[in-house]
Amino acid sequence: MRLNDSKKQYLADISLVVFAILQGAAFVAGKDALDSITPMFLLAFRFGIAALFLYGFLFKWIGKLTKEDIVKGVIVGTVLFFAFTAQTYGLLFTTASKQGFLLATYVVMVPFLYWLVHRKRPQLKVFVGSVITIIAIYLISLQGSLSLELGDALSLLSAFLFGAHILSIEYFTKHMNVFKLAFIQIMVAFVWSLLTAFITEPIPVIMSGRVWYSLLFLGIFSTFVCFTIQTVAQKYTSSTHASIIMSMESVFAAILGVMLLGESMTINIIIGCCLIFVAVLFIELDIKPFGIGKSEDASIKGVD
Repeated sequence: MRLNDSKKQYLADISLVVFAILQGAAFVAGKDALDSITPMFLLAFRFGIAALFLYGFLFKWIGKLTKEDIVKGVIVGTVLFFAFTAQTYGLLFTTASKQGFLLATYVVMVPFLYWLVHRKRPQLKVFVGSVITIIAIYLISLQGSLSLELGDALSLLSAFLFGAHILSIEYFTKHMNVFKLAFIQIMVAFVWSLLTAFITEPIPVIMSGRVWYSLLFLGIFSTFVCFTIQTVAQKYTSSTHASIIMSMESVFAAILGVMLLGESMTINIIIGCCLIFVAVLFIELDIKPFGIGKSEDASIKGVD
């Protein structure tokens, strides 16, 4: 049965909700694994497992890789590597629940990155949402001083890089087999992670069964499944629409962080998290009083 465009986008949206759930759980699994393994080796195992599963299940659709495919995949994969590097090191110095909400700020960043690349100015609601987000970051991160904590700063850097990653996928999937791009970007991230791990970190000798469970979950579900879903789904929806749904990972990260890791949530953190959620919804919705209705020609919401 051939699906029309609206049904394809509907399925893409459902797939991205699954992405958000699995990525929310990934913050908890990653935080737990970092108690026993160094950041870069964690990423090397994560991407290595994902690459094996991705090729094993999708090799028929990946097919032969051209030089042009590899170049595009290297660009996307390198951005992905740096995004995850900042996220994983950030997770060493902050909680899973806080990082989940700070990473959701990439929803605010995507329209500005789109502006930088395509010279299309964001709508007024994006600027309003940005102000709300800045207030939220202050409440979540700046506790007792005006200095940003290291883990939170790295999480915000990661949010910026994930925003760039979303735009790069939107750009390249227009003219490339999505399964090829999914495989190459994961392989590139694996190679970068492994090289960096051997240069900068001691080789892990003994790892408990609990760590392996976390690594397998991160590799199979939070990387192989998630980034295959994201790469395919973004072929049928805009980058901002995708980022809105994917940002729900922050809610699942907060819930699972409290339930499974016993993380605490202060009043300031709860208010800040709620404000980020408000900013995300504000940017996605059409707010008529501001004269910022949805544009039929814009490929990305939040842009005039």
